[in-house]
Amino acid sequence: MSSTPSTVERAFEAALYADSDAALDTGASLLASDPASDAELARRGEEFIEGAWRRGWQPADVVRIVRRELDDTHVRLVSTLILDESRRNERNEQARGPRWTAQLEELAAEAAEAAGTSGTSGASGRKASPRTDRFSYATAVLGLYRLLLRLPSIEPLDVDAPKRAAGAPKDSRMLTRIRALLAKAEATGFPEEAEALSAKAQELMARHSIDEALLAARTHAKDAPGACRIGVDPPYETAKAVLLDAVSGANRCRAVWNEALGFSTVVGFEPDLEAVELLYTSLLVQATAAMTKAEAAQRAGGRKRTKSFRQSFLAAYAHRIGDRLAEAAEGQVTAGEGELLPVLAARDVAVADETERMFPATVTTRLRGVNDAAGWEEGAAAADRAQVRARPPLR
Repeated sequence: MSSTPSTVERAFEAALYADSDAALDTGASLLASDPASDAELARRGEEFIEGAWRRGWQPADVVRIVRRELDDTHVRLVSTLILDESRRNERNEQARGPRWTAQLEELAAEAAEAAGTSGTSGASGRKASPRTDRFSYATAVLGLYRLLLRLPSIEPLDVDAPKRAAGAPKDSRMLTRIRALLAKAEATGFPEEAEALSAKAQELMARHSIDEALLAARTHAKDAPGACRIGVDPPYETAKAVLLDAVSGANRCRAVWNEALGFSTVVGFEPDLEAVELLYTSLLVQATAAMTKAEAAQRAGGRKRTKSFRQSFLAAYAHRIGDRLAEAAEGQVTAGEGELLPVLAARDVAVADETERMFPATVTTRLRGVNDAAGWEEGAAAADRAQVRARPPLR
């Protein structure tokens, strides 16, 4: 038995499988002329979101790629779809783990702030995505759906891992305190204060990681490494990926960069993943601030090679930070003793095995386009000034 295709189906057939603006206009015109199609359009959008989950994507990943490829209107639209899908499948959300839940909570807060309300929009997306006319709205929706439909499959992250040692709850107060210390270190104009704040944050991160590792070993908990994805955004993303790799290695994690999709997957145990996220973000903020200041001084002296200066600055910063963190990590291992060293060695093996399982084939990427001597010198100097304190000796 045959039936007449719906407006949404005809719009999809016209717009989603072709790249031209004319095809998008044709599909948008069909949707704009039929207000009754809105409910089906929203439902189909949630199906595209569910398809992204099946292909290994998570909420933060989808929002990141939409922000990277499209614009703020599309970000608002996809945020609404994700939140509506999560409410409709609330039981599934609870089984997807704390990282997934945290991503949804952050997305809901951003959507509420963008909408200027204390809640989020319904399935139509009208609150979360201001619209001027039906045609413009339909054009934006179809542009978003075209991207969602074409998302490739990526390495799935085990939503049940990393398992918390002995079933211990996430220590949100500790992490909140660490974030606050790093934020103050980034904001202060006094080097001595920044040093003290950063050192205290590093001390807390180290203690948080060590305590959980020992707890898992002593209770014979089935602790296992997990993974998270961290955005590595242009410009100068290769240097940023190198910086993230250095921070990951110093925290007994491994990072694998997906240049095409703009993120790195970091594999490690949960406390170490948290440390990587916090430290990488803090160092990137410090690097950007130092680069802006150094660049202004260079331009005041008559130099105009802004792009090459920045590229070389960040490359040198990442390289030098890597050296500092590697030295610190080596010192930590040699200083350790007692029951901790075997625990850390076992975790290193587990992280390496999990990385190999997830990424059986990888290639090495080299920094290119680094040809500004002044930028390199300034970046290396900034890295030496960066507030990086080795984890305290293990004992």
